[in-house]
Amino acid sequence: MTTNRREFVKAAGGIGLATAFGERALGATARPPAQAPAHPPPPAPAPAPPASAALPRIPSDTRVVLLGTKGGPRVDKGRANTASLVWVDKQPYVVDCGYGVTRQLMDAGVEAHQVRTIFITHNYSDHALELGPLLYNGWAGGLSEQVHVHGPPPLRRILTGFFQHMAYDIALRVDDEGRPDLTQLVKVHEFDKAGVVFQADNLKVSATKVRHPPLMNAFAYRFDTPSRSIVLSGSTSFSPDLIAFAKGADVLVHEVMHLPSVDRLIARSPNAPRLRKHLIDSHTTTEQDGKVAAEAGVKILVLSHFVPGDDPAITDDMWAADARKMFTGQVIVGRDLMMI
Repeated sequence: MTTNRREFVKAAGGIGLATAFGERALGATARPPAQAPAHPPPPAPAPAPPASAALPRIPSDTRVVLLGTKGGPRVDKGRANTASLVWVDKQPYVVDCGYGVTRQLMDAGVEAHQVRTIFITHNYSDHALELGPLLYNGWAGGLSEQVHVHGPPPLRRILTGFFQHMAYDIALRVDDEGRPDLTQLVKVHEFDKAGVVFQADNLKVSATKVRHPPLMNAFAYRFDTPSRSIVLSGSTSFSPDLIAFAKGADVLVHEVMHLPSVDRLIARSPNAPRLRKHLIDSHTTTEQDGKVAAEAGVKILVLSHFVPGDDPAITDDMWAADARKMFTGQVIVGRDLMMI
């Protein structure tokens, strides 16, 4: 490796994330390319839920897998932190990268080096903490093609910081193992306005702003294919813009807060005296979830990003009861690795 290359990697602030990187051929890797199928097989469905929560018939070409369903940055032994996987025509699209997303992807049948497109709803840690490590794990597993990461600012700055943090390791592995520069395999697509953010054969991905103060840039995503439409709310309080955005969708995956249980969550966070106000201002109650689904006219409401997500006293019926008062369609209480 030349001095210029080493300096380039070490000075990761200049990695050029603002522009497209040219594709680079993979040199020596620990995994033979033959072990990385171009189109990974869809994951097997999670174990069947109780009959009262029977899942709908799932189109074979478009489905969503809830990788992690816990809201908030705290890591718990129960639900994994926030992440989802949308399958379209055998292609995996990752939405959000909370802590543990790499392991959850593997449990869903997808290895990190098979991911080519990632969407981040906003840059709080429970949605983006493992974005950099997911990219790194893909590279360590044999990644040689470009990965596209879409999301609002300061997404580019966050990834620049991650690559600065890992510059020493990356430089060593480029030099010693012959790997391509990881920084040159990542292209960031930042946006701060609603609109279409990605298009491929039989797929259009759109984004709209939602309300998640104090953030100015928090988005929901909508995946439209010929057979199905799936909306993921990200983190939001009650949002008329989201209602309009989700009109007629087949599936709405919406964050949810169980208001009567918030005080128990606050009691477990003594170092955050203003947390209660943040939660009330920034999240959607169980009843409001039902109202959003009803006004949007969606077919299925899936509750996810549970706040609190680590309180075993809240049963599935408690999560769903208020939503069902407002919405007559199917309400599904999400769980990790559930496929819809």
